[in-house]
Amino acid sequence: MKKALLLAMLLSACFYTHAQRAPVSLAGSWTSKLDSTDRGVAGKWFNQRFTRVIKLPGTLDDVHIGEPVNTDTSVLSKDIMLRLSRRVRYTGPVWYQRSITIGKGMANAQLLLERVIWKTNCWIDGKPAGSAESLIAPQHFSLGKLSPGKHVITLRIDNRKQHDISFNDFAHAYTDGTQIIWNGVIGRMEISDKGYATFAQIDVTASLTGKTATAAIQLASRPPGDLYLQHRIFLAGKTVKSSPRVPLRSGTVQQAKVNLPQVKEWDEFNPNVYTWTFEVTDRDGKVLDSRTEQFGFRTLAAQGSNLNINGRPLFLRGTLECNIFPIQGHPPMERAGWLKVFIAAKQYGLNHLRFHSWCPPEAAFRVADSLGIYLHVELPLWSFKVGEDTATLRYLEDEAQQMIKNYGNHPSFCFWSMGNELEGDFAWLGNLVKKLKQQDNRHLYTTTTFSFQKGHGKLPEPADDFFITQYTDKGWVRGQGIFNTNPPDFKTDYGKAVSGTTVPLVIHEVGQYSVYPDLKEIEKYTGVLVPANFSAVRHDLRKKGMLGLAAPYLKASGKLSANLYKEEIERALKTPGVGGFQLLDLHDFPGQGTALVGILNAFWESKGIIQPEAFRQFCGPVVPLLRFDKASYTNTEPFEATAEIANYLNKALKDELLWTIPLRTTKRFLREPLVLKNCPEEMAARLANLSYHCVAYTVHKN
Repeated sequence: MKKALLLAMLLSACFYTHAQRAPVSLAGSWTSKLDSTDRGVAGKWFNQRFTRVIKLPGTLDDVHIGEPVNTDTSVLSKDIMLRLSRRVRYTGPVWYQRSITIGKGMANAQLLLERVIWKTNCWIDGKPAGSAESLIAPQHFSLGKLSPGKHVITLRIDNRKQHDISFNDFAHAYTDGTQIIWNGVIGRMEISDKGYATFAQIDVTASLTGKTATAAIQLASRPPGDLYLQHRIFLAGKTVKSSPRVPLRSGTVQQAKVNLPQVKEWDEFNPNVYTWTFEVTDRDGKVLDSRTEQFGFRTLAAQGSNLNINGRPLFLRGTLECNIFPIQGHPPMERAGWLKVFIAAKQYGLNHLRFHSWCPPEAAFRVADSLGIYLHVELPLWSFKVGEDTATLRYLEDEAQQMIKNYGNHPSFCFWSMGNELEGDFAWLGNLVKKLKQQDNRHLYTTTTFSFQKGHGKLPEPADDFFITQYTDKGWVRGQGIFNTNPPDFKTDYGKAVSGTTVPLVIHEVGQYSVYPDLKEIEKYTGVLVPANFSAVRHDLRKKGMLGLAAPYLKASGKLSANLYKEEIERALKTPGVGGFQLLDLHDFPGQGTALVGILNAFWESKGIIQPEAFRQFCGPVVPLLRFDKASYTNTEPFEATAEIANYLNKALKDELLWTIPLRTTKRFLREPLVLKNCPEEMAARLANLSYHCVAYTVHKN
C-alpha cells in the first residue's frame, strides 16, 4: 500500500513538473500544400503528408508562393497608383503540417498561433482539435493529452474573407492597401502543457489614488482537491509586494488585492510599468500554472470637455498607424520593430498613436508601456452597413472580448473605438460600447472614429467618453475645411466650432497634405512589396525629360506640407475645448491612391523635410504660440500679436520667458522679458500648471 501511495505521489509530481515546462517552440520547417479548389477537407488531407517545405513563422509571400502579380510601370494607371504592389498573391486555404516528438508526454497540451489571417482549423494525429478565427489576437487549440512519442499537427489556414468588416477591404486588419492579405503564421508558435488548473484570464485594475491593485482571476479548469494562489509584484525588476500562499475558493473567478503604500504613476513622462506574477499551486506547493501580467498606475478621465491623466490636463499629439510595414507586409511581432515606430513618434513630439481599424500585437503594447505612449485601438471594422449581418456582429463581439483578455491590462491601452468612420446601426454600436464600459472601465470609449452618416459625426454619441470628428454642427475643426477657402489667418482658432461640446473632442485625421514621391525610396523595397507606383512616376518623369525635377518637387511640396502641419497643430493647441489631434499622417500612407502625406516615409524614416527638433517646436508638451492677423505685411503696417504658451508638462514653468524678433535686413534683435499678464481665465483653467499666459505687444518698423 505504501509503495502504491509513493508511486502515485511520484506520478503526480512528474505531471505537475511537466505542466510547468517551458513552451515548446514550433518555429522552423513545416510542410505545406495549397488548396486553391478547397477540396482538402472533403479529401481528408489531415491524414495526408505534404512535401513542400516552408518556414514558419512566415508567409507565402516571403517565399514567393502564389500567382505572380504583373506590374506595368510604363503607364501611370489607376491600378498601379492605388497602392504598393505584391510580388505574388494567393487567397484561399493552405495546409501546413509538422511532426513533433514529445519526450515525457503532456496532460493538457495547447497550441498557440500568435497571429493568423483569418480562420484556422487544427488536427492532431488526424483528429479535430478545433477551429478559431481572429484577426487581432492569438488563436488557441486544445490538443488534449499527448503521450510520449511522435505526433503530427496539421493546420488549415484560410485567408479568404470570413466576415464583411469593411468597404473594399479597407479595414487595416484585412487589406492589401497597407499590409497584405497574407497566408501563414506570424509571431509565436508554441505548444505547452497547461495541466489541469489553468489561468484563463487575469484582469488587473490599478488605483493611483487608492494605491491598490486588484486582479480578477479566472481559471479555465479546476481539478479536485485544494488549490492555492501566490503572487508577487515587481517594479524595475525589484519586488515591491509579495503575497503568502492563500487558498483559492471554489468558483470560477477569484480576486487578489494588494495595498502599496508608495506607487509610481504611469504617463508619458514617467512610464513606470509594474509586473505581477501569479502561481496556482496544489497543497504541496507544486506549481500547476503561472502567469505574468504588465500594468501601470494611471488615472485616465474625461471631465467635461477636457482629458486628464493622473489629475493633470492631457492633450493628445497623435498620428495614425494603418498597418504600414512594406518589407514584411505585416506588423512586426517583436520589440525591435515597435521601438522604431514609437521612438520616431516621440522624436517628433508625439505622445499618442491611433491604430486605424485594427489592433496591434502584444509587442506593440509592451513597447508603448515602456515609453509612455497613449494608444487608441479599434475593432477591425470600417463598415458602412454595421448591423446587417448577425454573424459579423457576433464575430466583432468576440474580437472585443479577445482585446480585453489579451491586451486590457496594459496601461498604454487608453482609448478604444469600435471602428473607423462607421455607418449603419448606431443603436447596436452604442449598446456594445455600454456593455464594454460596464465590463472594463480602464479605457475611454468612443462609438466610432468619426462618421459621415447623416445625423451622426457632428456631435458625440450618447455612450461616448470622447469624440473624434472633422467638424461639429457649428463648423470645421480641421484645416482642410478652412485653408482652401479663407485667406491665411493666424489668430483664429476652432473655439466657435467646439463651443458647447460635452465631452473631449479629438480632431480626426489632421493634415493629409501630399508630398511628391521620394524616388530614392525605390531601392528600400527589398521585401514582399514592390513600389511600382514610385517606378511609374519615375518612368513618367524620365519620358517627359523632367526626372531632374523630382528632388526639387519633393523639397517644395515637403516644405509646404510641414508649414501646413505646423498651422494645423498650432490652431488645435490654441483652442480651449480641444483634447488633441490625430495626424494623417506623420509617415506616408502608401495605399488609397499612394497617399504620400507624411513628413516621414513609410519606413518611419526622414525625407529630409524637417528635423525632429524643429517639428517639436510646435508639436510637444510645451509650445509657444503667436496670434496675428495675416501672413504678410507692408513696411508701413504695425505688427500686432498675442503670445501664448501651451504647457502640458507634468510641472509648472518657473523660468523667465524671453522673446526675440530678428530684423533680418539689419541683423538687429528686439529682446525683452515676456511679461505674463492678461491671460483669459477660461484658458488658465484649462491647464493646471501654466496655461496660455498671454501678453499683447506691438512692433513697428523702426
